[in-house]
Amino acid sequence: MSTARPRQGGTGVRAAKTAATRARMLAAARELFVEHGYIATTMQAIAKQAGVAVQTLYFTFATKRAILKELLDVEIAGDEAPIATLDRPWVAEAMAAPPAEQIRLLVAASGPIHARVSPILEVVRSAAKVDPEIAELWQINIGQRHTVLAAFTGALAAKTRLRNGLDVLRATDIALATLAPEVYHLLIEERGWTPEAWEAWAADALIRQLLPD
Repeated sequence: MSTARPRQGGTGVRAAKTAATRARMLAAARELFVEHGYIATTMQAIAKQAGVAVQTLYFTFATKRAILKELLDVEIAGDEAPIATLDRPWVAEAMAAPPAEQIRLLVAASGPIHARVSPILEVVRSAAKVDPEIAELWQINIGQRHTVLAAFTGALAAKTRLRNGLDVLRATDIALATLAPEVYHLLIEERGWTPEAWEAWAADALIRQLLPD
């Protein structure tokens, strides 16, 4: 009777290798985009940084814009799981909390997301001024943020009267401005705030702006 161990399937090994190569290409693109900007970064430079043939990069992503879009999606989510923000467990927890705690949980979750994504969003915002396709990507991102925050403010309004007769639309705009990644980047990177100071300020600002006295 043979005692040889069964061979592991090659499919799993190939899939793991492909995923690792994809992650390496994304990491290389992130580094170059943040350091040099989107416009100045070429597909050839990304391939060289990742240690792959440029044909491999094109085969995997097709365009530089596709790389930037995937980077944005991954940085927002914090992983590659195909789960929308509003379907994430932390959202359900926050939505079920009392009003002030809901706001605190939203801000607490937003901080780590901003820490990951704000450098890439700065790349998108800068490139949007000269590239129509990236301008569209920027507007899509703002729309996605608005959708998420509209769900939060809608849930808030279902629990309590909003401050001074605010409607959900105006409350959403206030949250969109307060929790903008651009504001996070300004206070953390330009003004030297700590993430804890930003979180305390943002939570206090939203509680004061949205909830009744």
